Amino acid sequence: MANKSPTETFGDFIAAMSGVSEIAVMSGMPVPEAAHHHAKRCVLDWFAAAVPGGVLPPATLLPDAVPEDLDRGRARLVPSGRFATARAAALINGAGSHTVEFDDIYRDGLYHPGVAVIPAALALAEETGADGALFLRAVIAGYEVSNRIAAAVNPAHYDFWHTTATIGYFGGTASASVLLGLTASEAAHALASAGTMAAGLQQAFRAEAMSKPLHAGRASEGGVLAARMAKAGITGALDILEGAAGFGAAMSRDVDWNAAVKGLGSDWTIERTTQKNHAACGHVHAAVDAVREIVTTNNIAAESIQRIEAGSYQKSLEICGNADPKTAFEAKFSLPYCLGAVIATGAVRIAAFSPEALANPTIRDIAAKVEHMVDPECDAAFPRRRSAKVTVETRDGQRFSHYAQTRKGDPDLPLSDAELDEKFFELTGDVLGTAARPLRDALWRIDTLASLSELPFGTIEAKSAAE
Repeated sequence: MANKSPTETFGDFIAAMSGVSEIAVMSGMPVPEAAHHHAKRCVLDWFAAAVPGGVLPPATLLPDAVPEDLDRGRARLVPSGRFATARAAALINGAGSHTVEFDDIYRDGLYHPGVAVIPAALALAEETGADGALFLRAVIAGYEVSNRIAAAVNPAHYDFWHTTATIGYFGGTASASVLLGLTASEAAHALASAGTMAAGLQQAFRAEAMSKPLHAGRASEGGVLAARMAKAGITGALDILEGAAGFGAAMSRDVDWNAAVKGLGSDWTIERTTQKNHAACGHVHAAVDAVREIVTTNNIAAESIQRIEAGSYQKSLEICGNADPKTAFEAKFSLPYCLGAVIATGAVRIAAFSPEALANPTIRDIAAKVEHMVDPECDAAFPRRRSAKVTVETRDGQRFSHYAQTRKGDPDLPLSDAELDEKFFELTGDVLGTAARPLRDALWRIDTLASLSELPFGTIEAKSAAE
Protein backbone atom coordinates (compact mmCIF):
# COMPACT_ATOMS: atom_id res chain seq x y z
CA MET A 1 0.00 0.00 0.00
CA ALA A 2 3.03 2.24 -0.01
CA ASN A 3 2.17 3.62 -3.44
CA LYS A 4 -1.50 4.06 -2.74
CA SER A 5 -3.27 7.25 -1.84
CA PRO A 6 -4.89 7.42 1.59
CA THR A 7 -8.25 7.21 -0.16
CA GLU A 8 -7.25 3.92 -1.80
CA THR A 9 -5.89 2.58 1.50
CA PHE A 10 -9.21 3.36 3.16
CA GLY A 11 -10.94 1.65 0.23
CA ASP A 12 -8.91 -1.50 0.85
CA PHE A 13 -9.95 -1.43 4.50
CA ILE A 14 -13.63 -1.00 3.65
CA ALA A 15 -13.55 -3.93 1.23
CA ALA A 16 -11.87 -6.09 3.87
CA MET A 17 -14.56 -5.13 6.38
CA SER A 18 -17.34 -6.02 3.96
CA GLY A 19 -15.76 -9.35 3.07
CA VAL A 20 -15.58 -8.48 -0.62
CA SER A 21 -11.78 -8.99 -0.70
CA GLU A 22 -10.60 -12.59 -1.00
CA ILE A 23 -7.85 -11.79 1.50
CA ALA A 24 -7.78 -9.61 4.58
CA VAL A 25 -5.65 -6.74 3.35
CA MET A 26 -5.19 -5.27 6.81
CA SER A 27 -3.09 -6.92 9.49
CA GLY A 28 -5.62 -6.32 12.26
CA MET A 29 -8.46 -8.32 10.76
CA PRO A 30 -10.75 -9.72 12.02
CA VAL A 31 -12.20 -7.16 14.38
CA PRO A 32 -11.19 -7.80 18.00
CA GLU A 33 -13.82 -8.32 20.67
CA ALA A 34 -13.08 -4.97 22.36
CA ALA A 35 -13.82 -3.00 19.20
CA HIS A 36 -16.87 -5.17 18.59
CA HIS A 37 -18.23 -4.40 22.07
CA HIS A 38 -17.53 -0.70 21.74
CA ALA A 39 -19.45 -0.69 18.47
CA LYS A 40 -22.50 -2.04 20.28
CA ARG A 41 -22.06 0.66 22.92
CA CYS A 42 -22.03 3.26 20.14
CA VAL A 43 -25.20 1.91 18.55
CA LEU A 44 -27.04 1.83 21.90
CA ASP A 45 -25.89 5.37 22.64
CA TRP A 46 -26.96 6.52 19.18
CA PHE A 47 -30.50 5.25 19.72
CA ALA A 48 -30.54 6.97 23.13
CA ALA A 49 -30.08 10.30 21.33
CA ALA A 50 -32.06 9.46 18.17
CA VAL A 51 -35.31 8.50 19.91
CA PRO A 52 -35.93 11.83 21.73
CA GLY A 53 -34.43 13.81 18.85
CA GLY A 54 -36.69 12.08 16.36
CA VAL A 55 -39.81 13.67 17.84
CA LEU A 56 -38.37 17.20 17.65
CA PRO A 57 -37.62 19.61 14.81
CA PRO A 58 -35.94 19.39 12.37
CA ALA A 59 -36.64 15.63 12.20
CA THR A 60 -40.40 16.24 12.45
CA LEU A 61 -40.26 18.84 9.66
CA LEU A 62 -38.01 17.04 7.19
CA PRO A 63 -40.71 14.58 5.97
CA ASP A 64 -42.54 17.55 4.47
CA ALA A 65 -39.35 18.46 2.60
CA VAL A 66 -38.98 15.01 1.02
CA PRO A 67 -42.57 13.70 0.76
CA GLU A 68 -41.81 11.59 -2.30
CA ASP A 69 -39.36 9.52 -0.23
CA LEU A 70 -41.77 8.69 2.60
CA ASP A 71 -44.11 5.72 3.02
CA ARG A 72 -42.14 3.60 0.63
CA GLY A 73 -38.90 1.66 0.82
CA ARG A 74 -37.71 -0.63 3.60
CA ALA A 75 -35.79 1.78 5.84
CA ARG A 76 -37.52 3.13 8.95
CA LEU A 77 -37.58 6.45 10.75
CA VAL A 78 -36.64 6.48 14.43
CA PRO A 79 -38.72 6.28 16.60
CA SER A 80 -41.98 6.21 14.59
CA GLY A 81 -41.12 3.26 12.37
CA ARG A 82 -42.51 5.11 9.34
CA PHE A 83 -41.10 3.64 6.15
CA ALA A 84 -38.82 5.71 3.96
CA THR A 85 -36.21 5.35 1.28
CA ALA A 86 -32.70 4.75 2.51
CA ARG A 87 -31.56 8.29 1.64
CA ALA A 88 -34.51 9.90 3.40
CA ALA A 89 -34.10 7.69 6.47
CA ALA A 90 -30.39 8.51 6.67
CA LEU A 91 -31.18 12.23 6.37
CA ILE A 92 -33.97 12.35 8.93
CA ASN A 93 -32.49 9.92 11.44
CA GLY A 94 -29.12 11.63 11.19
CA ALA A 95 -30.66 15.02 11.94
CA GLY A 96 -32.78 13.63 14.77
CA SER A 97 -29.84 11.97 16.47
CA HIS A 98 -27.86 15.23 16.58
CA THR A 99 -30.69 17.38 17.99
CA VAL A 100 -30.65 16.82 21.76
CA GLU A 101 -26.84 17.17 21.95
CA PHE A 102 -26.39 13.78 23.60
CA ASP A 103 -24.57 11.96 20.78
CA ASP A 104 -21.08 10.50 20.93
CA ILE A 105 -17.72 12.18 20.25
CA TYR A 106 -14.32 11.22 18.89
CA ARG A 107 -12.32 13.57 21.06
CA ASP A 108 -9.10 13.58 19.04
CA GLY A 109 -11.00 14.55 15.90
CA LEU A 110 -13.44 17.14 17.31
CA TYR A 111 -16.11 15.00 15.72
CA HIS A 112 -19.45 13.28 16.38
CA PRO A 113 -19.10 10.07 14.36
CA GLY A 114 -22.26 8.19 15.32
CA VAL A 115 -24.77 10.67 13.88
CA ALA A 116 -23.24 10.37 10.40
CA VAL A 117 -22.16 6.72 10.40
CA ILE A 118 -25.01 4.85 12.09
CA PRO A 119 -28.04 6.32 10.24
CA ALA A 120 -26.44 5.46 6.88
CA ALA A 121 -25.61 1.94 8.05
CA LEU A 122 -29.07 1.41 9.56
CA ALA A 123 -30.88 2.66 6.46
CA LEU A 124 -28.95 0.47 4.05
CA ALA A 125 -28.99 -2.55 6.37
CA GLU A 126 -32.78 -2.36 6.45
CA GLU A 127 -32.99 -1.72 2.71
CA THR A 128 -30.69 -4.61 1.75
CA GLY A 129 -31.85 -7.06 4.41
CA ALA A 130 -28.37 -7.29 5.95
CA ASP A 131 -27.90 -9.08 9.22
CA GLY A 132 -26.77 -7.45 12.44
CA ALA A 133 -23.22 -8.73 12.19
CA LEU A 134 -22.61 -7.01 8.84
CA PHE A 135 -24.34 -3.87 10.10
CA LEU A 136 -21.96 -3.76 13.06
CA ARG A 137 -18.92 -4.18 10.79
CA ALA A 138 -20.23 -1.32 8.66
CA VAL A 139 -20.51 0.88 11.75
CA ILE A 140 -16.95 0.05 12.76
CA ALA A 141 -15.65 0.81 9.26
CA GLY A 142 -17.41 4.17 9.28
CA TYR A 143 -15.90 5.12 12.62
CA GLU A 144 -12.39 3.98 11.71
CA VAL A 145 -12.20 5.81 8.38
CA SER A 146 -13.80 9.06 9.49
CA ASN A 147 -12.18 9.25 12.94
CA ARG A 148 -8.77 9.05 11.31
CA ILE A 149 -9.53 11.73 8.75
CA ALA A 150 -10.98 13.95 11.47
CA ALA A 151 -7.89 13.63 13.67
CA ALA A 152 -5.63 14.31 10.68
CA VAL A 153 -7.21 17.62 9.65
CA ASN A 154 -7.82 18.99 13.15
CA PRO A 155 -7.57 21.23 15.07
CA ALA A 156 -7.02 23.62 12.13
CA HIS A 157 -10.11 22.34 10.30
CA TYR A 158 -12.26 23.30 13.28
CA ASP A 159 -11.49 26.99 12.87
CA PHE A 160 -14.31 27.29 10.33
CA TRP A 161 -15.75 23.88 9.53
CA HIS A 162 -18.19 21.72 11.46
CA THR A 163 -16.31 18.44 11.52
CA THR A 164 -19.45 16.36 11.92
CA ALA A 165 -20.74 17.81 8.67
CA THR A 166 -17.56 17.54 6.64
CA ILE A 167 -15.86 14.41 7.94
CA GLY A 168 -19.25 12.85 8.50
CA TYR A 169 -19.55 12.41 4.73
CA PHE A 170 -16.57 10.04 4.82
CA GLY A 171 -18.04 8.15 7.77
CA GLY A 172 -21.44 7.72 6.18
CA THR A 173 -19.80 6.70 2.91
CA ALA A 174 -17.58 4.08 4.54
CA SER A 175 -20.46 2.44 6.40
CA ALA A 176 -22.71 2.55 3.33
CA SER A 177 -19.95 1.04 1.19
CA VAL A 178 -19.71 -1.99 3.49
CA LEU A 179 -23.48 -2.60 3.31
CA LEU A 180 -23.47 -2.31 -0.48
CA GLY A 181 -20.50 -4.68 -0.75
CA LEU A 182 -18.29 -2.30 -2.71
CA THR A 183 -14.93 -3.49 -3.99
CA ALA A 184 -11.80 -1.71 -2.79
CA SER A 185 -11.72 0.38 -5.96
CA GLU A 186 -15.41 1.27 -5.73
CA ALA A 187 -15.08 2.21 -2.05
CA ALA A 188 -12.12 4.47 -2.82
CA HIS A 189 -14.11 6.25 -5.52
CA ALA A 190 -17.07 6.58 -3.16
CA LEU A 191 -14.82 8.31 -0.61
CA ALA A 192 -13.40 10.49 -3.36
CA SER A 193 -16.89 11.66 -4.30
CA ALA A 194 -17.74 12.23 -0.63
CA GLY A 195 -14.67 14.41 -0.24
CA THR A 196 -15.81 16.89 -2.85
CA MET A 197 -19.43 16.90 -1.64
CA ALA A 198 -18.57 17.48 2.01
CA ALA A 199 -19.46 20.84 3.57
CA GLY A 200 -20.81 22.40 6.74
CA LEU A 201 -19.83 25.72 8.30
CA GLN A 202 -19.38 26.35 12.01
CA GLN A 203 -21.41 29.55 11.78
CA ALA A 204 -24.42 27.26 11.66
CA PHE A 205 -24.24 26.64 15.39
CA ARG A 206 -23.16 30.09 16.44
CA ALA A 207 -26.68 31.34 15.76
CA GLU A 208 -30.23 30.14 16.34
CA ALA A 209 -30.79 27.66 13.53
CA MET A 210 -31.60 24.02 12.72
CA SER A 211 -28.55 23.69 10.50
CA LYS A 212 -26.32 21.88 13.01
CA PRO A 213 -28.43 18.71 13.26
CA LEU A 214 -29.12 18.99 9.56
CA HIS A 215 -25.35 18.75 8.99
CA ALA A 216 -25.38 15.25 10.46
CA GLY A 217 -28.36 14.21 8.37
CA ARG A 218 -26.85 15.49 5.15
CA ALA A 219 -23.53 13.77 5.88
CA SER A 220 -25.30 10.46 6.41
CA GLU A 221 -27.52 10.90 3.35
CA GLY A 222 -24.48 11.98 1.31
CA GLY A 223 -22.68 8.82 2.36
CA VAL A 224 -25.53 6.67 1.03
CA LEU A 225 -25.49 8.60 -2.24
CA ALA A 226 -21.70 8.49 -2.64
CA ALA A 227 -21.62 4.72 -2.13
CA ARG A 228 -24.47 4.18 -4.56
CA MET A 229 -22.80 6.36 -7.17
CA ALA A 230 -19.58 4.39 -6.91
CA LYS A 231 -21.48 1.12 -7.26
CA ALA A 232 -23.04 2.55 -10.43
CA GLY A 233 -19.56 3.21 -11.82
CA ILE A 234 -19.16 6.91 -11.03
CA THR A 235 -15.55 7.79 -10.27
CA GLY A 236 -13.89 10.45 -8.17
CA ALA A 237 -10.45 12.01 -7.73
CA LEU A 238 -8.48 9.43 -5.74
CA ASP A 239 -6.09 12.11 -4.50
CA ILE A 240 -9.00 14.12 -3.07
CA LEU A 241 -7.48 14.11 0.41
CA GLU A 242 -3.81 14.87 -0.20
CA GLY A 243 -3.93 16.65 -3.59
CA ALA A 244 -2.62 20.19 -4.06
CA ALA A 245 -6.19 21.48 -4.24
CA GLY A 246 -7.70 18.67 -2.20
CA PHE A 247 -9.54 18.36 1.09
CA GLY A 248 -6.52 18.79 3.35
CA ALA A 249 -5.12 21.78 1.51
CA ALA A 250 -8.48 23.55 1.29
CA MET A 251 -9.80 22.81 4.77
CA SER A 252 -6.75 22.38 7.00
CA ARG A 253 -2.97 22.93 7.23
CA ASP A 254 0.05 20.61 7.06
CA VAL A 255 -1.89 17.34 7.23
CA ASP A 256 0.09 14.15 7.81
CA TRP A 257 -1.84 11.63 5.75
CA ASN A 258 0.60 8.84 6.50
CA ALA A 259 -0.30 9.18 10.17
CA ALA A 260 -3.97 9.02 9.24
CA VAL A 261 -3.69 5.48 7.84
CA LYS A 262 -1.05 4.21 10.28
CA GLY A 263 -2.42 1.36 12.35
CA LEU A 264 -5.58 1.06 10.26
CA GLY A 265 -7.03 -2.38 10.99
CA SER A 266 -4.96 -2.89 14.13
CA ASP A 267 -5.47 0.24 16.24
CA TRP A 268 -9.25 0.62 16.61
CA THR A 269 -10.28 4.22 17.26
CA ILE A 270 -13.85 3.21 18.05
CA GLU A 271 -12.55 1.95 21.38
CA ARG A 272 -11.78 5.58 22.27
CA THR A 273 -15.30 6.93 21.76
CA THR A 274 -16.70 9.46 24.21
CA GLN A 275 -20.30 8.96 25.35
CA LYS A 276 -21.82 12.18 26.64
CA ASN A 277 -22.96 12.51 30.23
CA HIS A 278 -24.62 15.91 29.72
CA ALA A 279 -27.15 17.12 27.14
CA ALA A 280 -25.08 20.05 25.96
CA CYS A 281 -22.13 20.94 23.79
CA GLY A 282 -19.09 18.86 24.72
CA HIS A 283 -17.07 22.03 25.32
CA VAL A 284 -18.98 22.68 28.57
CA HIS A 285 -18.77 19.19 30.05
CA ALA A 286 -15.48 19.43 31.97
CA ALA A 287 -16.59 22.64 33.67
CA VAL A 288 -19.95 21.09 34.55
CA ASP A 289 -18.17 18.09 36.06
CA ALA A 290 -15.86 20.36 38.03
CA VAL A 291 -18.53 22.62 39.48
CA ARG A 292 -20.74 19.68 40.41
CA GLU A 293 -17.82 18.12 42.26
CA ILE A 294 -17.24 21.38 44.14
CA VAL A 295 -20.81 22.04 45.24
CA THR A 296 -21.51 18.39 46.10
CA THR A 297 -18.33 17.78 48.07
CA ASN A 298 -18.57 21.04 49.99
CA ASN A 299 -22.37 21.18 50.31
CA ILE A 300 -22.56 24.64 48.75
CA ALA A 301 -26.04 26.10 48.31
CA ALA A 302 -26.83 28.09 45.17
CA GLU A 303 -27.79 31.19 47.17
CA SER A 304 -24.40 31.25 48.91
CA ILE A 305 -22.38 31.61 45.68
CA GLN A 306 -20.78 34.98 45.06
CA ARG A 307 -18.68 34.26 41.98
CA ILE A 308 -17.52 31.40 39.74
CA GLU A 309 -14.29 31.37 37.76
CA ALA A 310 -14.34 28.85 34.92
CA GLY A 311 -11.06 28.42 33.07
CA SER A 312 -11.04 26.27 29.96
CA TYR A 313 -9.69 26.34 26.40
CA GLN A 314 -10.16 28.95 23.66
CA LYS A 315 -12.72 26.99 21.62
CA SER A 316 -14.86 26.53 24.69
CA LEU A 317 -14.92 30.31 25.18
CA GLU A 318 -15.54 31.02 21.48
CA ILE A 319 -18.42 28.59 21.09
CA CYS A 320 -19.89 28.44 24.60
CA GLY A 321 -19.21 31.87 26.07
CA ASN A 322 -22.76 33.27 25.84
CA ALA A 323 -23.79 34.07 29.40
CA ASP A 324 -27.36 35.08 28.53
CA PRO A 325 -28.87 32.51 26.13
CA LYS A 326 -32.39 33.24 24.96
CA THR A 327 -33.34 29.83 23.57
CA ALA A 328 -32.80 26.17 24.37
CA PHE A 329 -30.40 25.88 21.44
CA GLU A 330 -28.31 28.81 22.69
CA ALA A 331 -28.39 27.44 26.24
CA LYS A 332 -26.85 24.15 25.12
CA PHE A 333 -23.90 26.20 23.91
CA SER A 334 -23.62 28.35 27.04
CA LEU A 335 -21.11 27.29 29.68
CA PRO A 336 -22.42 29.83 32.23
CA TYR A 337 -25.99 28.61 31.77
CA CYS A 338 -24.99 24.95 32.10
CA LEU A 339 -23.10 25.69 35.32
CA GLY A 340 -26.20 27.40 36.62
CA ALA A 341 -28.33 24.44 35.63
CA VAL A 342 -26.19 21.82 37.32
CA ILE A 343 -25.95 23.86 40.53
CA ALA A 344 -29.67 24.67 40.62
CA THR A 345 -31.03 21.28 39.54
CA GLY A 346 -28.20 18.79 39.99
CA ALA A 347 -27.97 17.79 36.33
CA VAL A 348 -27.65 19.01 32.75
CA ARG A 349 -30.06 16.67 31.02
CA ILE A 350 -32.84 17.38 28.52
CA ALA A 351 -35.01 18.95 31.23
CA ALA A 352 -32.35 21.63 31.78
CA PHE A 353 -33.41 23.24 28.49
CA SER A 354 -37.17 23.21 28.98
CA PRO A 355 -39.05 26.54 28.96
CA GLU A 356 -39.37 26.26 32.75
CA ALA A 357 -35.62 25.83 33.16
CA LEU A 358 -34.84 28.69 30.79
CA ALA A 359 -36.99 30.92 32.98
CA ASN A 360 -35.54 29.63 36.26
CA PRO A 361 -34.22 32.69 38.15
CA THR A 362 -31.69 30.63 40.13
CA ILE A 363 -30.08 29.29 36.95
CA ARG A 364 -29.95 32.76 35.48
CA ASP A 365 -28.56 34.31 38.65
CA ILE A 366 -25.72 31.79 38.81
CA ALA A 367 -24.96 32.12 35.09
CA ALA A 368 -24.53 35.87 35.55
CA LYS A 369 -21.88 35.20 38.20
CA VAL A 370 -19.71 33.02 35.95
CA GLU A 371 -16.47 34.44 34.58
CA HIS A 372 -15.55 32.23 31.64
CA MET A 373 -11.88 32.55 30.68
CA VAL A 374 -9.07 30.76 28.87
CA ASP A 375 -6.76 28.77 31.13
CA PRO A 376 -3.32 28.30 29.52
CA GLU A 377 -2.90 24.70 30.73
CA CYS A 378 -6.35 23.67 29.53
CA ASP A 379 -5.81 25.44 26.23
CA ALA A 380 -2.46 23.73 25.64
CA ALA A 381 -4.03 20.30 26.24
CA PHE A 382 -6.82 20.86 23.68
CA PRO A 383 -8.03 18.95 21.67
CA ARG A 384 -6.46 15.74 22.97
CA ARG A 385 -7.84 16.53 26.41
CA ARG A 386 -10.95 18.54 27.33
CA SER A 387 -10.40 20.04 30.74
CA ALA A 388 -11.52 22.85 32.98
CA LYS A 389 -10.40 24.58 36.17
CA VAL A 390 -13.27 25.96 38.24
CA THR A 391 -13.26 28.01 41.42
CA VAL A 392 -16.43 28.80 43.38
CA GLU A 393 -16.31 31.76 45.74
CA THR A 394 -19.00 31.99 48.42
CA ARG A 395 -20.49 35.09 50.00
CA ASP A 396 -18.47 34.54 53.16
CA GLY A 397 -15.20 34.69 51.19
CA GLN A 398 -14.40 30.97 50.99
CA ARG A 399 -12.95 29.62 47.73
CA PHE A 400 -13.27 26.04 46.51
CA SER A 401 -11.48 24.80 43.41
CA HIS A 402 -11.44 21.69 41.26
CA TYR A 403 -9.43 20.77 38.17
CA ALA A 404 -11.35 18.43 35.87
CA GLN A 405 -8.57 17.01 33.70
CA THR A 406 -11.03 15.14 31.51
CA ARG A 407 -14.78 14.74 31.10
CA LYS A 408 -16.99 12.02 32.51
CA GLY A 409 -17.66 9.88 29.45
CA ASP A 410 -14.26 10.41 27.80
CA PRO A 411 -12.12 7.30 27.08
CA ASP A 412 -10.03 7.86 30.22
CA LEU A 413 -13.18 8.20 32.38
CA PRO A 414 -15.82 6.25 30.46
CA LEU A 415 -19.46 5.60 31.21
CA SER A 416 -19.90 1.97 32.17
CA ASP A 417 -22.28 -0.31 30.27
CA ALA A 418 -24.68 0.05 33.18
CA GLU A 419 -24.47 3.85 33.01
CA LEU A 420 -25.14 3.69 29.27
CA ASP A 421 -28.23 1.64 30.02
CA GLU A 422 -29.40 4.24 32.53
CA LYS A 423 -28.84 7.00 29.99
CA PHE A 424 -30.76 5.02 27.36
CA PHE A 425 -33.80 4.50 29.56
CA GLU A 426 -33.78 8.11 30.77
CA LEU A 427 -33.73 9.52 27.24
CA THR A 428 -36.08 7.06 25.54
CA GLY A 429 -38.55 6.27 28.31
CA ASP A 430 -40.92 9.18 27.74
CA VAL A 431 -41.12 8.39 24.02
CA LEU A 432 -41.10 4.59 23.97
CA GLY A 433 -42.60 3.71 27.33
CA THR A 434 -42.45 -0.03 27.98
CA ALA A 435 -41.03 -0.56 24.48
CA ALA A 436 -37.69 0.90 25.64
CA ARG A 437 -36.55 -2.29 27.39
CA PRO A 438 -37.01 -4.74 24.49
CA LEU A 439 -35.23 -2.28 22.21
CA ARG A 440 -32.34 -2.02 24.69
CA ASP A 441 -32.13 -5.79 24.91
CA ALA A 442 -32.10 -6.17 21.12
CA LEU A 443 -29.37 -3.56 20.70
CA TRP A 444 -27.00 -5.38 23.05
CA ARG A 445 -27.39 -8.50 20.90
CA ILE A 446 -27.63 -6.73 17.56
CA ASP A 447 -24.83 -8.80 16.07
CA THR A 448 -27.04 -11.90 16.40
CA LEU A 449 -30.05 -10.48 14.53
CA ALA A 450 -30.85 -12.04 11.17
CA SER A 451 -32.29 -8.72 9.99
CA LEU A 452 -32.38 -5.18 11.34
CA SER A 453 -36.15 -5.28 10.87
CA GLU A 454 -36.11 -7.27 14.13
CA LEU A 455 -35.24 -4.10 16.05
CA PRO A 456 -38.46 -3.36 17.97
CA PHE A 457 -39.17 0.32 17.41
CA GLY A 458 -42.00 2.12 15.65
CA THR A 459 -45.74 1.88 15.70
CA ILE A 460 -46.32 1.16 12.01
CA GLU A 461 -47.07 -2.53 11.54
CA ALA A 462 -48.21 -2.49 7.93
CA LYS A 463 -45.78 -3.63 5.28
CA SER A 464 -44.03 -0.98 3.21
CA ALA A 465 -45.12 -0.34 -0.33
CA ALA A 466 -41.93 -1.98 -1.54
CA GLU A 467 -42.79 -5.35 0.00
